[in-house]
Amino acid sequence: MHIKEKTIAILKQFDIGNKLASLPVLPKASVLIPLMVKNGELCTLMTLRSMELRTSAGEVCFPGGKRDPGDRDDVDTALREAEEEIGLPPADVQVVCRLVPIINKSGLLVTPVVGFIDESFRPSPNPAEVSAVFTVPLDFFTSDKDHYATHGAAGKMGLLHSFYFVDPDSGSQYHIWGLTAIFAILVAALALRRTPEFDVGFDPEDPLSFFQRILHRKTSKL
Repeated sequence: MHIKEKTIAILKQFDIGNKLASLPVLPKASVLIPLMVKNGELCTLMTLRSMELRTSAGEVCFPGGKRDPGDRDDVDTALREAEEEIGLPPADVQVVCRLVPIINKSGLLVTPVVGFIDESFRPSPNPAEVSAVFTVPLDFFTSDKDHYATHGAAGKMGLLHSFYFVDPDSGSQYHIWGLTAIFAILVAALALRRTPEFDVGFDPEDPLSFFQRILHRKTSKL
């Protein structure tokens, strides 16, 4: 089976569907985790946020943002934001699954939407929102080589993960951390069926139960 088809089959098993329908209504956001097969290996596309933005300026993230009133669901939000930020047409994304959402530092319930795009895609970043777009091999997020972890502030979720990635195409170094790092680790562990070389705090074979506990603990205080 081709690597793409094999990965899709694996990730579909972790789609949350309506498993979290009982959660309290929270303000929502989505990110698109765009996967591609490049030179025979799984990679993901990431962005560097513009320094002009009011929130998280200059941080690495996946394309995404808050849900608009006109968005039908989490997938709609992720695809719309990806088109606005990097010029990725929604029709060019093969949506695979939605993974378990995480509440971010602003109190938004952020849902990661995983989809495949073609290796030939050439981003056209919106300079008001994105200052760079780059590709990272997915196995980078399971290796301890460029990974660092610290304990988060009291009340935060477990370890704070950081990676320092040097883009071989541009020579630029990117700091990937926080929620973006968690999503990248989660997708890499699931898609590659590989346990990361560092402590992640959840079982890569059953991540849903861990993140559900975190969600319910946080939402029970609302």
